[in-house]
Order: sequence, then C-alpha cells, then structure tokens
Amino acid sequence: MKKGYIPNQHGAWAMLLIPFLFGMFAAKPNGVHGLLFLGWLLVYLFSFPFLQWIRTQKLQVYGKPMLLYGGMLIPVAVSLLLARPELWKWIPWFIPLFIVNCYYAKKKRERAFLNDLAAVIQFSLIVFVAYHVGGGDNWTLATELFGLSILYFTGTIFYVKTIIREKNNVAFYRFSIGYHVVSIAIALILFPPGILIPLFLLLLRAIWFPRTKITVKRSGMLEIAFSLIMAITALSVF
Repeated sequence: MKKGYIPNQHGAWAMLLIPFLFGMFAAKPNGVHGLLFLGWLLVYLFSFPFLQWIRTQKLQVYGKPMLLYGGMLIPVAVSLLLARPELWKWIPWFIPLFIVNCYYAKKKRERAFLNDLAAVIQFSLIVFVAYHVGGGDNWTLATELFGLSILYFTGTIFYVKTIIREKNNVAFYRFSIGYHVVSIAIALILFPPGILIPLFLLLLRAIWFPRTKITVKRSGMLEIAFSLIMAITALSVF
C-alpha cells in the first residue's frame, strides 16, 4: 500500500475501536451503529493523510489518500445525518481537539504529550455518540465510560514513551508508575471494583516491561491483549 493510505500509528486502532464498543454496548447495538463506525473509521483514515500533509506540505503524496477517504466519507456522513439528524450536535465537541492536532502537526511535534492527550480525548468522545445512537439515557454511565477510556489510554501514552522515546529516563519511568497508581486510586472511588483487575495488570506492565528488552513490535502485540482485557472487563462490570 502506498504511503499515506494506511496510518502507521498502531496504538490508534485500539483507541478507534474500544471507546466505540463502550458506548455501543452500554446502550443497545443497532443497525445505525454499523454506519456510524464506518463513518468514524473513514474520519480517522482521512485525518491521517490530512495531518501528514499539514506537517510536510507534500500534497503530491497525501492528496490522493485525502481525496479517496474524503470522497468515501461524504456519502456515509450524509446518510448518517439523514438517519439521525441530531448527531450534528456532537460535531463541535471534536473540532477544538482536532485543531490541537493540526497545530502540533504544523509544528512537527506530533509526539508532544498535549497532542497525544488531545487525541485520547477526541477518540474517547465517540463513547457519547455511540451511546446516543443506541438510545442510552443514563449519561452518568456514559460519562464513567468516557472517563475510563481517557484514564486507560493516557496511561498507555506514558507506558509507550517509557519503552521508546523516554526509555532511559528514570524520572519519566517513575512518573509513569505514579500515574498508574493514581489511576487505581481514582478507580476505587469512581468505578465498579471489577475494573481494578485490568488496572493492576496495567500497573505491573508499567513497572516491569520498561526494565526489560521488550521490542516495540512485541509491546504493540501485547497492547492488543491488554486492550481486549480492558474492554471485556469494562463491558462486564458496567
């Protein structure tokens, strides 16, 4: 596949899927969810070359992927809004966060923590949209799942940095562990007890793996397993 067509941000795939599943199964899955997820996927596939174009100004490389995914997205978005016109109200929540991503792409600082955090919040917002489409009316539950998504994926930001860009940074390693400990403390107050199981596993991951010679590829494969554990546990206990 030519450059620009398939995003190389492997961790983003879990962020694309898990918050969506949180919202969908917390409410009631229906046919519109299929159309919503297709649109959500195409938004991501379009945003990747768009942000790369902002960063590099290489329209000859990223123009065709933008046209392909943008062209596919338009009829899906129109169909979705015809089916559920009220979904318009969710769009403004995403725009400021995407502007943050554009800013850091322009500055060529995509790995900045605030940029990553903006992406985490942006991906997590789909919890509310999927929940809305499923006819959910317990917005406290939706907010808890939104918070859990942010809590989990923010921890993943810290962990990934400890095995790549901050691999030899002892202070950052300790901060990562501290974040995971605080996450457990927050969960004790806000979430059902069962969610502590994956959070303890994530704490052990944050402590142990950065001290080994784990490769980025193997870590990525393990993240799939951790994501599934988190998703299955959350859908079981909420």
